Amino acid sequence: MAKEKWPVYGEITGPVVMIGFGSIGRGTLPLIERHFKFDKSRMTVIDPRDTDRKLLDERGITFLHEAVTKENYKDLLTPLLTNGEGRGFCINLSVDTSSVELMRLCRKLGVLYIDTVIEPWLGFYFDDKADNASRTNYALRESLLAEKRKHPGGPTAVSTCGANPGMVSWFVKQALVNLATDLGLEFATPAQDDRDGWAKLMKKAGVKGVHIAERDTQRAKTPKPFNTFWNTWSVEGFISEGLQPAELGWGTNEKWTPKNARKHKKGSKAGIFLEQPGANTRVRTWCPTTGPQYGLLVTHNEAISISDFFTVLDKKGKVSYRPTCHYAYHPCNDALLSLDEMFGAAGKAQPVQHVLDENELVDGSDELGVLLYGHDKNAYWFGSQLTLEQARKLAPYQNATGLQVSSSVLAGMVWALENPEAGIVEADEMDFARCLEVQSPYLGPVKGYYTDWTPLEGRPGLFAEDIDTKDPWQFRNILVR
Repeated sequence: MAKEKWPVYGEITGPVVMIGFGSIGRGTLPLIERHFKFDKSRMTVIDPRDTDRKLLDERGITFLHEAVTKENYKDLLTPLLTNGEGRGFCINLSVDTSSVELMRLCRKLGVLYIDTVIEPWLGFYFDDKADNASRTNYALRESLLAEKRKHPGGPTAVSTCGANPGMVSWFVKQALVNLATDLGLEFATPAQDDRDGWAKLMKKAGVKGVHIAERDTQRAKTPKPFNTFWNTWSVEGFISEGLQPAELGWGTNEKWTPKNARKHKKGSKAGIFLEQPGANTRVRTWCPTTGPQYGLLVTHNEAISISDFFTVLDKKGKVSYRPTCHYAYHPCNDALLSLDEMFGAAGKAQPVQHVLDENELVDGSDELGVLLYGHDKNAYWFGSQLTLEQARKLAPYQNATGLQVSSSVLAGMVWALENPEAGIVEADEMDFARCLEVQSPYLGPVKGYYTDWTPLEGRPGLFAEDIDTKDPWQFRNILVR
């Protein structure tokens, strides 16, 4: 598509600071150039590695070769974010930087902010002195919600706005509208901020739970060498979240709880965690192309935020309905093999960690969507079926996985510019229709599929299993034990 046909969504009148220039930062940059007016002389990219700085040098964009740390972030970022007139924008695509502290600084300076995950300072994920409850995404999200309660309103800070978390929350709302329509329910699409309306609609539709069901089939041209970790997106990010406890939003329909499950004592209490790493925990799920598959129960913010957002309270303030929600992720085969090696070595990460770029991959797709299950039509998957070939044609420096994330950042930035005084927001609270309108041109086919599959299919088979045959969609049947 010719460059002049791409819409320009608005102008960033102040400085632009991008923290992190890994695979997602590299892919997001050309989307910012394509869709916004801004002063390139006031854009700065910060990263502790200079692997791709030539892309910035070619564009005349300032590059700072250093890490953003707890000790230096205020002194480093303040002059950059207040350089000249206008309202600046901070795009945080890094690891090991505290999202909450960075957004607090940005909002104090009157600067718009966006990130793709609630990230902590360096050391959080691997702190062997911390208990597992404090290492969860639930705990990280509670720190964000505390900041939101303490400082309501003000400059917009969009939290956790990548593909997932982020885009999948918009998919859930669209999927719910589609499902409710197909069920023949009488309803009006709730307003953007009508949490109670959305929750009651999901309850009315009979949805017991949601899988963030993903299958990455992208293949490298060459085999993965031993003692390396290959992935189609951040290796550091995947290892960090993969070694956190498995987490899920815990629904009111669940009749059984795993023995190693733990509840939270404070906050929304919308989720639980298991005393085992998420990337070593398997669940049964379904995607359109592959059909039934195993996924990894890797912790993600959206598992908690979606369950929380769609909670119905009774007149006494007690939970009367809440859907179960969790990630069910089948990464590319090279990443799955890398995980197998890592866990076989007692969790010690490989010394060589590499993100496969668009030139190293030969084919495949990233099929990422949401599976709404347990209703009268059994299960409904809705999402993006973006191929590597399509991603290459749509934008530079992209594989299918990266483009789903970077286009989510784009949509979040557009929404922030159009809603600059919304305060701290999660993707669940944003206008899903507007965000998908911006993002959809980069997602390949966005479709919905109904399926008769349940986690009981083919079971118990040759071996006895402790399953619930009367209620197929119990987590008891989904978890691989």
